[in-house]
Amino acid sequence: MDASDSPAADAPDAAGPAGRSPSPETGPARDREHDRDRDPDGMLAEQLLRLTRRLHRIQSRQLEPIGITPAQFRLLRTVASYDAAPRMADLAQRLDVVPRAVTTLVDALEASGRVRRAPDPDSRRVVRIRITDEGRATLRSLRNARRAAAEEILAPLTAEQREVLGGLLSALVDGMPERHC
Repeated sequence: MDASDSPAADAPDAAGPAGRSPSPETGPARDREHDRDRDPDGMLAEQLLRLTRRLHRIQSRQLEPIGITPAQFRLLRTVASYDAAPRMADLAQRLDVVPRAVTTLVDALEASGRVRRAPDPDSRRVVRIRITDEGRATLRSLRNARRAAAEEILAPLTAEQREVLGGLLSALVDGMPERHC
């Protein structure tokens, strides 16, 4: 975890310049207000990044007892999304990562019994990745952990606010180039 991912990264600075306590006219709150006026899109992007880091931390905490990382969860979810067992190259392309990264994730998931490598019936050179029963059970647990993380993040919002947020996020996601995961 780097400094930008620490919980303190989400908290405003307690002291102003030279360690002095900030006054309302010159402190961090005033600076953020000034930044918002100058660059509202930049402030919004920063808020989204902070929220994403917070969600990642909460989700990691939820996943730890299950013994899986967020990257392994993403790979497992992706393997399960295919109708037929995917090739390693298919996974790398869909996840938009280098093939070596997929190999490392598959190694860890295979060691834990969540996926297995299987030969392709049509080509001896191709290896397919199949999710196991243990992998399916893990996915069910992971979905519950993910739901709990989302509930923790969304707790301050009313049902109406959640609906509005969902619509706004859908508009942003729908406006982005196609991504599979």
